[in-house]
Amino acid sequence: MKRRYDLIADKPGARLDKYLGETCPELSRTHAQKLITDGLVTVNGRVARASARLNAGDRIDFTIPPEAPSHLTPEDIPLKIIYEDSDLMVIDKPAGLAVHPAPGHPGHTLVNAVLAHLPELRENEESLRPGVVHRLDKDTSGLIIVAKNRLAQANLAAQFKSRAVNKYYKVLVKGRLTPEAGIIEANIGRDPRHRQRMAVVEKGREARTEYRVIKYLGDYTLLEIKPETGRTHQIRVHLAAIGFPVVGDATYGVPSPHIARQFLHAGKMGFKLPSTGEWVEFDSPLPEDLERALKNIS
Repeated sequence: MKRRYDLIADKPGARLDKYLGETCPELSRTHAQKLITDGLVTVNGRVARASARLNAGDRIDFTIPPEAPSHLTPEDIPLKIIYEDSDLMVIDKPAGLAVHPAPGHPGHTLVNAVLAHLPELRENEESLRPGVVHRLDKDTSGLIIVAKNRLAQANLAAQFKSRAVNKYYKVLVKGRLTPEAGIIEANIGRDPRHRQRMAVVEKGREARTEYRVIKYLGDYTLLEIKPETGRTHQIRVHLAAIGFPVVGDATYGVPSPHIARQFLHAGKMGFKLPSTGEWVEFDSPLPEDLERALKNIS
């Protein structure tokens, strides 16, 4: 069950995250920072940063969401593993499979499937996201890396943080996008009107998306997208913001009679192997439902 709180600041000049950690017994400062990052804390009705300084009398409202499941169960879910070594696996994730458990889907996730393949991973991790170094939305298909040990996970996380991992997506949007190549730069944060959505907001986090037109299909455009940052729902939010929504995207895009989910596929990825530093690249072809949608539109 969600828990809602409202406080009136009585320590002028205090940092928001520190104030919440000290004032609310249920929250550590780290937990408070996560709630703030997730857009679940407002000051005087506006989303604020963790470093925001409070004024006396500021009204702070925040929500603590339900806790995620406290344990993980291995599940015999088929995995399409396209590469595996002692440090990691590269998996071609199908659409419809969430990456890790969360409120609303406590099981039947990629993590549950990985634990069935690698039961030793559960013994080495104290986390509900063992091996996870990046995510794909539930209804996005394509390549995802899973680390097998802490050293590999730290190495891969550092590569993602430094933007050293190349990720390319194939995306179909409504409309004829011009010019044929470009960069979308717009800050992304929690949508102040719809808390479960993200949006382009002035005080959001820096976000940068590079695109290239593959081909035009009538009133549609097939794109190759390279996100240079990794914000939540970045590709979908950026394309919707410039007026070219992702086909089949129920949250930010437009419905389509040709496909039952968002046309978004992580088709290519390049990174350095943690143990050797060797640069490797992997490809995933468009799945059948996306190929069928393109044929129907053509």
